[in-house]
Amino acid sequence: MKKIRVLIVDDSAIVRKIFSEELSKFSDIEIVGTAPDPFVARDKIVRLKPDVITLDIEMPRMDGLTFLKKLMRYYPLPVIIVSSLTPKGGKLTLEAMDIGAVEVIGKPGGSYTVGDMSAQLAEKIRAVSRVKVIRESLSEGSASETSEPIKALAKTSNKLIAIGASTGGTEALKTVLIRMPPNSPGILVVQHMPAKFTTAFAERLNGLCQITVKEAMNNDSVNPGGALIAPGNFHMILRRSGTRYYVAVKNGPMVHHQRPSVDVLFKSTARSAGPNSIGVILTGMGSDGADGLLEMKQAGAKTIAQDERSCVVFGMPKEAIKLGAVDKVVPLAQVAEEIVKMA
Repeated sequence: MKKIRVLIVDDSAIVRKIFSEELSKFSDIEIVGTAPDPFVARDKIVRLKPDVITLDIEMPRMDGLTFLKKLMRYYPLPVIIVSSLTPKGGKLTLEAMDIGAVEVIGKPGGSYTVGDMSAQLAEKIRAVSRVKVIRESLSEGSASETSEPIKALAKTSNKLIAIGASTGGTEALKTVLIRMPPNSPGILVVQHMPAKFTTAFAERLNGLCQITVKEAMNNDSVNPGGALIAPGNFHMILRRSGTRYYVAVKNGPMVHHQRPSVDVLFKSTARSAGPNSIGVILTGMGSDGADGLLEMKQAGAKTIAQDERSCVVFGMPKEAIKLGAVDKVVPLAQVAEEIVKMA
């Protein structure tokens, strides 16, 4: 079995040590080297030819964003951003995703155990190792053709939309939500992301979209023209009281190594909204969301999956399709349109 070759770039000796020790426990991952800054990393990338890089954003001599721009232009590789769980870290991470990084993980400590962190990081490494990274100059401007907003719905629908995504999902969700009309049904989103980063992600989308986007808080109502993003490190559950839909944001065990989990959202949507809901599964590794989407379909919901060609990683949609949970498979550029049709 060919191992996935990983280079760890981080100015913290402790992080380099923890990542090296923890990832070495997985038989399919090999740590080929570590680097304390981008200058050392540059030489090691050329010499060691890693499959995946983990990259700290805030480093001495050259910051991670500057290094990432150069890397994407001259030597594109799958990059996982390792960032501090702070508002500043969240904003810088989103910039890194725009430049070409495909995944993010929080620095070890605080909100989750080293064991949870290593299982998550190993999953992310497996996911991004399959990603074909395009040189920056070739990818510029490719999204513009799909960003035209859809005209408002003729009448407000009482439907509710639940969307799940993982690797590649930040850009995929942007593509979908930017096109949703201002009177679209209420939307619930689970994107696998650490705590704090979802706050910056929701703020960024709110500035780009016609709908209102915010990070969910416990007991928030689900309203037309609004989207609620599950906060990192918390599950989001849909509940109903009479005609009011609202969310519970709560802790709980990880599901598929994830918190928030797409399955947790989808299963609660099947129970609380049934035929009044639309389920959408976008790019991501693993099987989170497949069982939940099947439950939604069995409860009478309409369901959509992103197609293989437009996915960064065709893991979650593939598993849902395999289970028979999907009504319609469409390219990313058509997902918003399909949701509006179903609504």
